[in-house]
Amino acid sequence: MAFEGFTAKDFQVFAIPGFADRMAAIRKQIQPKFFSLAEEIGPKLKATVGSEVFSHVAKHMRRTVNPPDDTWVAFGPEKRGYKKAQHFKIALSRHCVRILFEVGPEYADKAQWAKAWQREARRLAAALKKGSGLGWFKNEHDEEPAAILASLSPKEIEGLADELTRRKDGQLIFSRRLDQAEALHQTPQGFERAALATFAELSPLYRLG
Repeated sequence: MAFEGFTAKDFQVFAIPGFADRMAAIRKQIQPKFFSLAEEIGPKLKATVGSEVFSHVAKHMRRTVNPPDDTWVAFGPEKRGYKKAQHFKIALSRHCVRILFEVGPEYADKAQWAKAWQREARRLAAALKKGSGLGWFKNEHDEEPAAILASLSPKEIEGLADELTRRKDGQLIFSRRLDQAEALHQTPQGFERAALATFAELSPLYRLG
């Protein structure tokens, strides 16, 4: 089934109180769209990153009480899961859609990735500053960026990778944020193009893994 775009009703799912009701709406309403996006975008990402990419629609299996404030489809190099490797995501929440790159808390070897970043940081920082509205997010679930990369100096962007190794649960997230109005204005094809263009801008980070 082709991706049909997001609707206002999709964002309203995250206003539903209660774990069971919200999860039921996510499974019925949002997950089919993510599976469609995976079919459309997944194969094209292989050419972007130069290696096989596998898609993973979030199931929120660890949650039993608190309803999720966002849900997503992830794209990564591992068939069995995405959390222990660098990955891309398209995440939907109450007020926005985020198209992001993440090295998460469960990444297998953060120190090695951070060293690779340090070797390439000056070049990568210059490219990221030119990205289409890219921001740095302190947490993968945040709706608002902590900083817009274009407003940071190359040295400040270089230092962001310190977040990975400063704490055990350290993470590094760069993302383009589309607020609800912007996401609703996009045609399905337009959204897919925007996602692929953002992933292409972030692909040098993906290839560091």
